[in-house]
Amino acid sequence: MDITKVVCGIIFKDDLVLICRRKPEKSLGGYWEFPGGKVEDGESYEESLLRELTEELNLHVEIKRHFFDIVHHYDKGSIELISFICETSGTVVESTDHDLVEWVKVSDLLNWKLAPADIPIARALIEEKGK
Repeated sequence: MDITKVVCGIIFKDDLVLICRRKPEKSLGGYWEFPGGKVEDGESYEESLLRELTEELNLHVEIKRHFFDIVHHYDKGSIELISFICETSGTVVESTDHDLVEWVKVSDLLNWKLAPADIPIARALIEEKGK
């Protein structure tokens, strides 16, 4: 079975991190996630992430570093979720794929209904920030 490569941004602004809730009609509707999307042919992970964040959130970020990868098996297929630590000074006005966006404390991430693939990333982030 093919694994779809997906990138996501762990976007920081003023010590808060951005999470977005998937629209109800989307797969995993109602779940919160770190924003991003599928890697297109010929794109680097970083190029893909910058494109997705611009398309979905009209948000410009600075990618600081690669963070954590996880392979997750959903009923409809498997993804490799590749995350990057990012920073922004911008604000999200609207989202094409999400019905809500929130800036939250890292320590509170597991209090949200995160998409299953995002949970290990949130745990690793909490662990790193706790050090």
